[in-house]
This record gives sequence, structure tokens and C-alpha cells, in this order.
Amino acid sequence: MTSTGEPRQYRASAGSRLLAQRFGFAVLALMALATVVPIVLVVAHIVLQGAPAISWEFLSGVPREGMRQGGILPAIVGTFYLTLGTAVFSVPLGVAAAIYLAEYARETAWTRLIRVAIINLAGIPSVVYGLFGLGLFVLFLRFGTSILAASLTLSIMTLPVIISASEEALRAVPQAFRTVSVSLGGTRWQTIRRIVLPQAVPGILTGVILGLERAAGETAPILFTGAAFFLPRLPNSPLDATMALPYHLFVISTQVPEMPLRIQYGTALVLIAFVLGMNLIATVIRSRARARRQW
Repeated sequence: MTSTGEPRQYRASAGSRLLAQRFGFAVLALMALATVVPIVLVVAHIVLQGAPAISWEFLSGVPREGMRQGGILPAIVGTFYLTLGTAVFSVPLGVAAAIYLAEYARETAWTRLIRVAIINLAGIPSVVYGLFGLGLFVLFLRFGTSILAASLTLSIMTLPVIISASEEALRAVPQAFRTVSVSLGGTRWQTIRRIVLPQAVPGILTGVILGLERAAGETAPILFTGAAFFLPRLPNSPLDATMALPYHLFVISTQVPEMPLRIQYGTALVLIAFVLGMNLIATVIRSRARARRQW
């Protein structure tokens, strides 16, 4: 090969690599647009159709005249109670299980089997969780159709997501942090509580919000365990049934004849705003935690 041939071959190879790189970026950009644009269009359509229904009466009133008039306050409050109850039961248990798997459990066939089971549980259809909650909490434990039974059912459904995300966040913390803490005289629990957990908060919070957002938007589990078709009052205790935005939206869209379209879209808009509000709060907390992170 001549001395002049080598630069030409190198330039040709570099040009082909650059062309392939640009083609790859273009394909990725098109795929991103194909994913984002439909979502933006759907949300924009819901906002345009549902915004005329949003008013103080709609947000603070109770449904009347077969849910064709009035507001959706019982459904908003019920969704908040269900989400809060799910967080109370699932977040401490899920984070504790993740700490055990990431920091205490040895790598054995048993722990690998547990991780596989957690992954498989995350893929089970939500209606199966609803039937499980009906059999265990509503009938066997006699909680009845209530906020408590629905919250426990949603907690079981969200646990796999919280455990998996929290474990990955804990494992992402550099091992050097643990080594330095132990070398300075800290116990394993002190290291986890004061060093590892604060550094893993952003990842743990991501898993928690993903799980709670799914719980807030589910219909099948609460259909069997806690949601009421029409209940124009606020619940007084955890053993009361309640209306909820996802089930209420399903009911007024499929079961109520001559339902005004603006009420359907207004309810969907409130549900989207509820979920996005949770995401916004989590994003602010996560950003502050990442700013304090030391790696």
C-alpha cells in the first residue's frame, strides 16, 4: 500500500462512520418523535376538550342528577386517600425489602429466585391483583369494600416496582462510601442509614413515584375492593367505600347514557393533572437530593 493510499482509505472509512452515525441519530430522532408526538397530541386534545368543564363547582361539588351535573370532589378525595394509603403501606415495606436484598442478603439461589419472582410480579395484570384483594382483604379478612382493602391491594401491586427501583438505586451507590464509613467505626446499619440511603434517595423516589402513579390511575384493582359506582359524599373512615377518578371516568364514559362529553374530558384532565402534580413534586425533591449527592 502506498503512503498516499493510507490517508485516502482512512478518510473514506471515517466518512462512512460519520454517515452511519448521522443515520443512526436520524433514526433515533424519528423514533423519539413517533413516541412523543402522539402523547402530546392526546394530552392537548384532552386539555382542549376538558378545559371548559373545569370550574370551582366542578372541582368542589358532588355529582348530581345521575352524575350528569355537579362536581367530582368525592372522586378527587377518594383518589387522594387511595394513593396516600398505598404509599403508607408500600413505601416502607418496599424500601425495607430493597435494603435487605441490596445490603444484607447474600448472593444465593434463594435471593436470585426472589428477584425473579419480584420481576414476574411486576408483570401480572392488575385485574389479577383485584381478584386477589377481593378474596383476601374483602372476604377473608372482612374489611369489606373499603379504602383500606383497596389501598392494601394497590400496595401489593406497586411493591415490585418500588423494590426493584430501590434496590438498583442502593446498588448504584459506590462501594467506597461503605468502606470508608466502616473503616471509621460505623456499623452496617449506621452506614446504610446515614450514607447509603441519602445518596440513593433520587433513585428510590423515582421508583416510588412510578408505583404510586400506576396506583392512582388503576381501575381494575379498586373495582373489586373499594370503588363505589355513585357515592355523592366524602368517606368518613378507612372502612368506607369511595369514589375514585379512574373508576368514575370509566363509569361516566361507558355506563351513563347521554353523559356530556365535556364532563368526561374534564374528569380525564383532572386525573392527568393529579398524576402530573405528583410527578412535579417528586421531580423537585429528586433534583434537590441530586444536588446534595456527593458523586
